[in-house]
Amino acid sequence: MSRATKIEFGDFQTPLELSRQVCSFVRQAVNHVDAILEPTCGMGSFLVSASSIFPEAKLLGWEINPLYVDAAQTALEGLGIGRRAYIQESNFFECRWEQELEKISGNLLIIGNLPWVTNAGVSIVGGDNVPDKKNNQGLSGIAAITGKSNFDISEWMLNRLIQALQGRTASIAMLCKTGTVRKVLKNNWLGANTLSQSRLHRIDAKKHFGAAVDACLFTATVGRSGPMEAEVFDDIDSPKPIEILGVVGRELVSDIRSYRQLSHLEGKCAYQWRSGIKHDCADIMELKAAPNESFVNKLGETVRLESNLVYPMLKCSDLANGRLVPDRWMLVPQTRVGEPTSILATTSPLTWNYLHSHRSHFESRKSSIYQKQVAFAVFGVGDYSFAPWKVAVSGLHHSAKFCVVGPVNERPVVFDDTCYFISFQTSQEARTVASILNSEPCQQFLSSILFTDSKRPVTVELLQRLNLEAMAKELGFEAEWNGLHQPVRGLPASTVSLQRDLFLDSFHLP
Repeated sequence: MSRATKIEFGDFQTPLELSRQVCSFVRQAVNHVDAILEPTCGMGSFLVSASSIFPEAKLLGWEINPLYVDAAQTALEGLGIGRRAYIQESNFFECRWEQELEKISGNLLIIGNLPWVTNAGVSIVGGDNVPDKKNNQGLSGIAAITGKSNFDISEWMLNRLIQALQGRTASIAMLCKTGTVRKVLKNNWLGANTLSQSRLHRIDAKKHFGAAVDACLFTATVGRSGPMEAEVFDDIDSPKPIEILGVVGRELVSDIRSYRQLSHLEGKCAYQWRSGIKHDCADIMELKAAPNESFVNKLGETVRLESNLVYPMLKCSDLANGRLVPDRWMLVPQTRVGEPTSILATTSPLTWNYLHSHRSHFESRKSSIYQKQVAFAVFGVGDYSFAPWKVAVSGLHHSAKFCVVGPVNERPVVFDDTCYFISFQTSQEARTVASILNSEPCQQFLSSILFTDSKRPVTVELLQRLNLEAMAKELGFEAEWNGLHQPVRGLPASTVSLQRDLFLDSFHLP
């Protein structure tokens, strides 16, 4: 199988050592099984392991690759159990699962390792092995056409199997990315809630699959409604959970026990968190300073640009490691989203000629967010981008370290889109807010709600849940807090109005 095909089909064959460990573990929890179904069985690792651990069970496998179908059937026949094993060539997305599952009587165990690939990953290699695309997450506007609409194929498959099992009881034991399992649990708990006894046992994906992802064995009983909680274990053999994740309102929290003790610190943040600037063209937009007031881009080209369009910049790794003196610069051709850039041909001819000479780089940006936008468009830019003082945090690191960032040579510092920030006009206000955010109560609350194994543990949605007023009171910062939120001078009235509205909403004032 070619590398592109392996990527398209998420082809990570389960080693026998791991499949035996999983089957042995499941056997301890499930007393009797009449039939075992592996919906994407590959070369049959799980069915081979289950054949001796569940000697009474029928073994059923579905697989899209005909070579794997033959390999799995041969392996099972070699064990002398061909009569109770059946492997069928089938496309998961075309299978009528309700009808197929209805044919299987008795106690059913669905086990296996679903494809480890996202719909975006399939698209990158030019594949089409994906389900019909629907906006199942209810995303709207810009969120529906950016990275938030990306999903794991295994997420869709698991949801599909759980849906098809409505009306009957069955056990599930699946190897999945941990983030995928959380999405499936949230989808079910906020919907039909047909899962109980849900557990996540972490596995070493690097050891077993050579994959640098957080993965787990997910087990649950389908068809019985249970508490909207799931125990999380450090590995398959751990006797006690290290935490319990659960749903609060319509959101998942990573440690529901800690959350319940700190829930008074949740609320609507009095400030609006923003994402850094999104340009998807680092080779052209991110620069290093060079002699004679020139810059060097990532292609190694030395260029001269109008200085008023170039800003000192920080990335998430800078914030996480406390490197707050920028050594890079970002070219920012707009002051607000949608602003025409053609005016640069007159006002900033050096920059316009530079951008125009690299037009192909911008036109090759894959995100549909840039379609029907002006030339050289960026996102995540507005008045807030150019405020002198900011409190910023990395979106990609496991811990939330909030940094105060001030101007450099009287130029405001900007961030790329791996960072989030609040903008301020004074250092005093920025430092007060940063003190609250870095305090022990805030950090403990954040630890209870964020998932450190996520690709982006910190998000705007999560940050907007921080009730800074409650945290300030808990810290004894009431006087300092009451001195904040003054109307911001020097910014357009629309920005002042927005900040005032956010402030009043937070305090429930007229």
